Amino acid sequence: MSVAILMAVLPALLAAAAVSDLTTYTIPNVIPGAMILLFVAFLIIVALGGHGMSWRETGLHVLAGSLGLLAGMGMFAAGWIGGGDAKLFAAALLWLGWDALFDYAIMATLLGGALTFGLLAFRRLPLPSFLVKQAWLARLSDHKAGVPYGVALALAALLVLPDTRVFQMASAS
Repeated sequence: MSVAILMAVLPALLAAAAVSDLTTYTIPNVIPGAMILLFVAFLIIVALGGHGMSWRETGLHVLAGSLGLLAGMGMFAAGWIGGGDAKLFAAALLWLGWDALFDYAIMATLLGGALTFGLLAFRRLPLPSFLVKQAWLARLSDHKAGVPYGVALALAALLVLPDTRVFQMASAS
């Protein structure tokens, strides 16, 4: 498997997480799990290609993912986000790394806020009868439903990814 294929699969997994959260309010565990395994494969492939990450760089990526998991678990415990969101946040930070942690957190916060305000506006409008039959749209329009933050988390990761060391390494390979 080449680095280019890995770097194509990552955005596909992020998109799958966003679509799943938007349509079902869940992010299957297989998505962040696959992102973690994909990162390990990335490390192996770039190391075999002679362009590997140093132990320090790898450790900082693991640290970023671990802090993301702790923060996500805290937000989940507070009832602010779902468990899938917490796992997606951590898996994305594993890929993005320490240097992108702040940018990702800010971008995810801004996009999450925009998503929340957009949903509040959407929920003020009556849903046309032909759209009520779409279960995911009916769920989104429900005033008691939460916010599918996985959409914001995935989009933020996609926006931050091109500026990361991982992406630069992949481009050089």
